[in-house]
Amino acid sequence: MGIVSLLSILGTTDKVSSDSLTIVTGSPGLRCISCIHFLGKAKMYVDLLVSCILRTISFSGKEAVFNFVSGLSFNILGFIILMMKSVQFKGYGGSDVIEINQTTPTPTLTGENVLVKLKAAGINPIDWKIREGYMQQMIPLQFPSTLGMDFSGVINQIGEKAISSEFKQGDEVYGQAGVTNGGSGAFAELALANVDHIAHKPERLNHLEAAATPLVGVSAWQALVENMKLSKNQKILIHGGAGGIGSIAIQLAKNIGAHVATTVNANDDQYVQELGADQTIDYKSQKFEDLLHDYDVVYDTIGGDTYKRSFKILKKGGMIVSMLEQPKSELMQQYDVKAIFQFTQVNKERLTKLAQWVDQNNIKINVDRTFSLDETRYALEYQKDVHPRGKVVITI
Repeated sequence: MGIVSLLSILGTTDKVSSDSLTIVTGSPGLRCISCIHFLGKAKMYVDLLVSCILRTISFSGKEAVFNFVSGLSFNILGFIILMMKSVQFKGYGGSDVIEINQTTPTPTLTGENVLVKLKAAGINPIDWKIREGYMQQMIPLQFPSTLGMDFSGVINQIGEKAISSEFKQGDEVYGQAGVTNGGSGAFAELALANVDHIAHKPERLNHLEAAATPLVGVSAWQALVENMKLSKNQKILIHGGAGGIGSIAIQLAKNIGAHVATTVNANDDQYVQELGADQTIDYKSQKFEDLLHDYDVVYDTIGGDTYKRSFKILKKGGMIVSMLEQPKSELMQQYDVKAIFQFTQVNKERLTKLAQWVDQNNIKINVDRTFSLDETRYALEYQKDVHPRGKVVITI
């Protein structure tokens, strides 16, 4: 029995607030996670219902009915408390496998996890690749599975083993909550996240910008600072400078003091120059290997033929870091350079350093377009087909 029906039966004139009513009807918003007022009202209505039933039956049966009705009613309340909206996929495939689940059970808080009320979730190419099954050998999933990794939000509850961490209820945090790293999926109203995969949100960024940052920001940081150890006056070529990773990598390289060249579509030329690029190459009409020589490092976010051609511009002893390609020993030997395949690992330490750098240097995080949680399937297709300038973000 729903609470609305319960009110009709009781004939009560006491009204439930509009926020509370949205919880009952399943609309987005406060779905019972912090509605103390509503729960108090609901308990009162349950007590009234039990009282009415008891008046109509014999004394001998009162105890049994009381136990049954109370248990049933509080099970109903428990169901309302535990449900939330999420974006799930029921199998591998295209947009048709995605569904909006209005009654997803709220994740159970355990161990070193925190329960986060999500404000926004960032979309990455890996999201639609997981949906289409590209990663099923590496990342086997059980269906239905909630999509999404990057997020920004507010800590609602803290797990027993995470109480001694630096996080507390009400903290604004960002990071990852993907099922592949111990989370419950970020395309939802609430998500579990392990404390090892979150950090305090950069103060200068709003939740949309913060949700756009974890994977791309940590990727750029891990590549330029840790793998390349990029230093002042070195020359770096960044492929895909207008994308999510590239746009942050340009700013990071310029902050370090490097000379930055980047490949982009002609329409993005002014955008990447505003980010700090010293030289832009239109990849559709120009060959970067004919224009650039003796570069110290290349950051490859494209792969394929672009990756192979990039070896030509490196000086001896140089380095190429790729997000997509495994090192090719024949090219490394031919050009006498080092090659690294980078598997980005988003963790608390890197997220914390990234947040500090973003705040100290007023870094620009460009959100190309936003979609609602209900529009996630279209957001994934937009990310896949349009190649956005910066990031695509889900508002929650």
